[in-house]
Amino acid sequence: MAEEDVSLLTEDMKYSSGTLVPPEGLCGVSVLSCLLLACSYVGSLYVWRSDLPRDHPAVIKRRFTSVLIVSGLSPLFVWAWREFTGVRTVPSLLALMGIRFEGLIPAIVLPLLLTMVLFLGPLMQLAMDCPWSFMDGIRVAFDPWFWMLCFSDMRWLRNQVVAPLTEELVFRACMLPMLVPCTSPTTAIFTCPLFFGVAHFHHVIELLRFRQGTLSGIFLSAVFQFSYTAVFGAYTAFIFIRTGHLVGPVLCHSFCNYMGFPAISTAMEHPHRITVLSSYLLGVILFLFFLFPFTDPSFYGLPTPLPRNYDPIEGD
Repeated sequence: MAEEDVSLLTEDMKYSSGTLVPPEGLCGVSVLSCLLLACSYVGSLYVWRSDLPRDHPAVIKRRFTSVLIVSGLSPLFVWAWREFTGVRTVPSLLALMGIRFEGLIPAIVLPLLLTMVLFLGPLMQLAMDCPWSFMDGIRVAFDPWFWMLCFSDMRWLRNQVVAPLTEELVFRACMLPMLVPCTSPTTAIFTCPLFFGVAHFHHVIELLRFRQGTLSGIFLSAVFQFSYTAVFGAYTAFIFIRTGHLVGPVLCHSFCNYMGFPAISTAMEHPHRITVLSSYLLGVILFLFFLFPFTDPSFYGLPTPLPRNYDPIEGD
C-alpha cells in the first residue's frame, strides 16, 4: 500500500504481516482522550444547578450554552491528541473531522435516504395514520410559519438540531479520528458507540431525581437506551468512516430522533397489519441491500479522510 493511500500515520507505525501496527501507548492516549471528551460533554449538562426537569425551556437553554461551548472546543482535543502522539494527517484537521465540501451533495442525500429506507415500515405506518393528505403535508413542509414554530420550540430545537449536531461532532467526528489509528475502522465502529451509549446513562440520574418511575423500570429503560444508542452509534460511525463526512450522520441522527424507536407492538395491532409489517420487512431487506452501495466512498471523494485501508470495510 502506497503512503499516499493512508490518511493517518505516525513515525513509529510499521507493517507486520500486512497489518499496520500502531506505536506503543497510542491506544491508551486515544481511549483516554475519548473518555475525557465524553465526560466533558456530559459534565457540561450539569454545570447548571436547577430543580427543574430537563425538558423545561430554561434548563434546555442553559444546557445549549454549555454543550455548544464544549462542542466548539472539541476539535482542540483532536488537535492536542495529534500533537501529543505525533500522528501525521494527510487531510486538514477539519477534513479529518468530516467537515469538507468534496462530495457534500451525496453526503447530504444518500445516508439520509438509506436511513429512510430502513424506516420504511414506520413511515408507512405514519402515512396511514396521518389525517393529512399528501398535498397538505407538502404545504406544511414549505410553510415558513411552521418552521418558525419549530425553531421556537426548545425541545424540538434540542432533539432535531442541537443534540444531533453536537453529539455527532463530539462522538463521531472527534473520537473516530483518534480511535481508528489505534485499532482499525471496523473495531472503531463498534468501540466509539460505547462512549456514546454510556454518555446517555446520565438520563438515569434525572429519572431517579424526579422519581419518574420505579427503580427497576428506570434501570430497564437505561439498559434499553444504552443498547439502542450503541447500535445507532455504530451505524452513524459506519456512515462517517465510509463517507468521510459529518453531515450524513447529523441528518440521520435528526431523522431518527424525530421517528423514535419503531412502534412494532402498535404495528402488530394495526388495521392494515399485513401491509405495515410487510413494509417493515421490505425496509430492512432494502437497507441491507443498499448499505454498501449508498455509502460507496467513490461518491464522496477519494480518498476519504479516515484510513479505511487499515482494515477494509468493503462490500462485495
